[in-house]
Amino acid sequence: MLVGDSVNDRFVVSRRRTGFGDCLWSLAAAWSYAHRTGRRLVIDWRGSSYLTEPLTNAFPVFFEPIQDIAGVPVICDDQINQLAFPGPFFPPWWNKPSVDCVYRPDEQIFRERDELRELFEGGNDTEANTVVCDACLMWRCGEDAERQVFKSIKPKPEISSRIEAIYEEHFQGNSVIGVHVRHGNGENIMEHAPYWADSESALQQVCNAIHKAKALPHQRPTRVFLSTDSAEVLNKLSGVFPDLFTIPKRLLPDRAGPLHIGALGAEGGFSALVEMYLLGRCDTVIRFPPTSAFSRYARLFVPRIVEFDLNNPGRLIVIDNSSKPLPIS
Repeated sequence: MLVGDSVNDRFVVSRRRTGFGDCLWSLAAAWSYAHRTGRRLVIDWRGSSYLTEPLTNAFPVFFEPIQDIAGVPVICDDQINQLAFPGPFFPPWWNKPSVDCVYRPDEQIFRERDELRELFEGGNDTEANTVVCDACLMWRCGEDAERQVFKSIKPKPEISSRIEAIYEEHFQGNSVIGVHVRHGNGENIMEHAPYWADSESALQQVCNAIHKAKALPHQRPTRVFLSTDSAEVLNKLSGVFPDLFTIPKRLLPDRAGPLHIGALGAEGGFSALVEMYLLGRCDTVIRFPPTSAFSRYARLFVPRIVEFDLNNPGRLIVIDNSSKPLPIS
């Protein structure tokens, strides 16, 4: 099925197969560009790291169907397998014959990321009918765009019901300090790596952050909720904070890699979204590292954030989402 028969039909295709934090942040950047240029937005999460079926679009597996985001028409279901989008394409790589586009080396993906950044930040439009966003686009849009996307999409009812049940059991009546620790567990964590150069020191930094977060003013009794991808982190922090609680999930063996792998099935994606949205309902959230996209939802909506300074990882800052960051150490 060909789409774009009208000369006015132009598209932005948001293609991601990574963790939900990256998927959603990159989607916000694609939406922002589609909104500015009057294009239709396509959410193409086929080949998701949370699923084993390569032709299944992960978006409708985990989120309720949507027709538009703030006036931008959206295509987000499996009909994408029957669609052909009109050329020419941007970035230029996508004008190659389909068979030549199958293999994209890492350097090409990084090149496209930079090309898309220049397009988005340049304030102009491209003459291409279809813009393909198949690269990590974190930091490529304003926070208003991110908030708009998060407010517009909703997890499937079976995920929302889990979130509400856990919230009523553990969160209600407490001031919950959420702690997100992105470890990697053996995967290539790229820009997160400097935070884990010394694992013992990193874990001690997280402990210090929890102590300082507990010492901040709270209206109700405090509880500590941990979200992590590492059994090592869980064991360490549980030993220091016996009242810490987590959501039961399957953690992989030491250095076995990330949790967003198809072998865990859709349940791995369900668990990830439960934790992502529960972090967003905490009173205070600690982010380690602060570069992790998974805790971005919490960063935008939680009243108070404690995180590590990007320019000085040993320094903690507290961020009130209605005021400027203040140093606390």
